[in-house]
Amino acid sequence: MKKLLIVLFLLQSSVFVANGQYAYKIAKLKYNGGGDWYANKTSLPNLIKFANANLRMNIFPEEDIVEPGSPDIFGYPFVHMTGHGNITFSDADVHNMRRYLMSGGFLHIDDNYGLDKFIRREMKKVFPELNFVELPFNHPVYQQKFKFAAGLPKVHEHDGKAPQGFGLIYQGRLICFYSYECDLGNGWEDQSVYNDPEPLRQQALRMGANLLQYATTTN
Repeated sequence: MKKLLIVLFLLQSSVFVANGQYAYKIAKLKYNGGGDWYANKTSLPNLIKFANANLRMNIFPEEDIVEPGSPDIFGYPFVHMTGHGNITFSDADVHNMRRYLMSGGFLHIDDNYGLDKFIRREMKKVFPELNFVELPFNHPVYQQKFKFAAGLPKVHEHDGKAPQGFGLIYQGRLICFYSYECDLGNGWEDQSVYNDPEPLRQQALRMGANLLQYATTTN
């Protein structure tokens, strides 16, 4: 299945490779349930621009939108999911997401505050045998191009909690990274959106670039 997914990635991106411009695309997950899956409109383009400039990743500059039950999801090595509210996965979504992640895909879930109880419930449908585990700070996801000796940066304050990075591990492989109490995607937004200090934005972008690098090389 891993080889099949790699082939699908290459087929999806072949037009961009052929003309010497871009290697592949990444996508944002459009889910049902009423939650604002479309939040943080400038975040992924900014992250892509940063990763292309600093890691020479050659990603297409705009993200695609993909649904969890769509076969198109197999064309993306990295899928990002965010929002504040409810999420529901249908049986078809659950089956497709499980196949995607087992086959070599990677899902980044970013809690934009209020997502936690919903995403834990829905991901348990996808992998009933797995639990989110907090990743140690020496995990490779924190040790890519940019080093994060203390784990995730704290972008925005909500409940006075420390940021945490959780993962779903399938057969020894990190298939899903869940950033909690961090607002990582908010840190990728245009500086004018939240007026975050630029050094903090840079930390958020560096951590996001690590996720992309991990998903497309280590993973």
